[in-house]
Amino acid sequence: MDRYPASRRGRERFPGHGDGAALDLNGLSVAEEQHIVRRLTNRSFDAWASTAARVGYCTNPIRVRGSSTSFDRDTGQPLQTFSTLDEAFGVLHLRCGNRRADVCPSCSRVYAADTFHLIRCGLTGGKGVPDTVAENPLVFATLTAPSFGSVHGVRDGSRRCHPRSGTKSKCPHGRSMSCMLRHRPTDQGLGQPLCWECYDYASHVVWQWWAPELWRRFTITLRRLIAKTLGVKPRDLNKHATLQYAKVAEFQLRGIVHFHALVRLDGPKRDAGFAPSPPSIDPTLLALLIEEAARAVSFTAPSALDDNLERDLRFGSQVDARGVRTSRRTDDPERALQPEQVAGYLAKYATKSATESADGGSNPHLQRIQAVAAAIADCAQSTANLSDLDEHDVAYERMANWVHMLGFRGHFATKSRRYSITLGALRRARRRAQTLIALARREGRRVDLAGLEAELMADDEDETTLVIGDWRFAGVGWETAGDAALAKAAAARAREYAQWKSQQRRSTRPRRSNVHAT
Repeated sequence: MDRYPASRRGRERFPGHGDGAALDLNGLSVAEEQHIVRRLTNRSFDAWASTAARVGYCTNPIRVRGSSTSFDRDTGQPLQTFSTLDEAFGVLHLRCGNRRADVCPSCSRVYAADTFHLIRCGLTGGKGVPDTVAENPLVFATLTAPSFGSVHGVRDGSRRCHPRSGTKSKCPHGRSMSCMLRHRPTDQGLGQPLCWECYDYASHVVWQWWAPELWRRFTITLRRLIAKTLGVKPRDLNKHATLQYAKVAEFQLRGIVHFHALVRLDGPKRDAGFAPSPPSIDPTLLALLIEEAARAVSFTAPSALDDNLERDLRFGSQVDARGVRTSRRTDDPERALQPEQVAGYLAKYATKSATESADGGSNPHLQRIQAVAAAIADCAQSTANLSDLDEHDVAYERMANWVHMLGFRGHFATKSRRYSITLGALRRARRRAQTLIALARREGRRVDLAGLEAELMADDEDETTLVIGDWRFAGVGWETAGDAALAKAAAARAREYAQWKSQQRRSTRPRRSNVHAT
């Protein structure tokens, strides 16, 4: 029976379904081909396919052995028992949960979806967050890193990369500091320095290391400016207004992070949170305060590499802050910047890796950044036993754990406590929903998840069952390279289907008029 008829909801059939739509398995090694043939021709394929589907075709699933028993919290009566001895392969496969798209595309999509809902709930309400948050001042802000040397980049409009002439066209090392090209976004040289010897790699890494500290000081400074604007003391600000935000860090082509944040101003702090904001600060004024705070904040970093140089770290001069719902889209000036659009931006940024070629790749600039970060870590470790070191000097010793992240040690997605829901709550709700869906399928009935939102989003204390388990780690990844290739190809097809569904929804959705009431 055709599960996807052409007439379903008036949409066309997805071309990737059916016997004639083979998975893309090009470029396989001989060993991978042999593994796939063996899997397809023995009796274990159906069990493997079911297992792979349950973990969303994760690239590196975690394998565990053990058992668990569910008990009724009130009576203590056992309700259900699960054991990996009953599984087809004797182990339970779990998603790796990696946020990086270059590590696991499947889990990265789930992470991006969770981040999208977390951010959108703080924009428009939902999932336990009241709709009234949409009425509070909201600003989309980007805080950039300073320049540590000229790099190739895509300029606005038809501008050339670095059009210089005369004495400024050569650096002290004899290299040209002029580039007359109009680079395309796909050019391989983007982000590379015009002269790698002129580029200040040490300051680049040091700034990256202390970027989370700059963000912390920025939030403190912004709260003080808000208090000053309201005419209250900073320690009394929570009695009048509270600052909420959701922030993600995005790696640029030059190997350094920018911070993108949604900043919302709520009213006085309450146990329930999400109070209406004070009327004296609107989105335009909040944006100005954000720009002022970003330019005012600084941090004096201790020396690195024994250069005895204290660096005054600041954010870059390009600070962008604009009110959501009141600003125009840069790609479509006729349309306002919408909350869903901003949430999509931040969710996409949160899944980007430091660079896909940073580890053993062919990007010389990023390799130099890693080399300098490793050198700073080695220098700190070699002097770690000196008694006159302060806490900042010792902090560089831990950089060895973050060389692969180009020296950035911060979280890629953070939020203030009362901005919205948590990723943990969303993941708990997904587990509950999957349990309800599986039960409904076994019983041959439909389940209304939308009507059960409050139950799905309930805290752990509201659970009616207690689960006690005994688990042991059994390994990471699929059994063979062929299984991994099959999972990767199936995950790609699943992404294509999700994109196709999104396009179908957009094509059937009524277009909104650009005429706004005045």
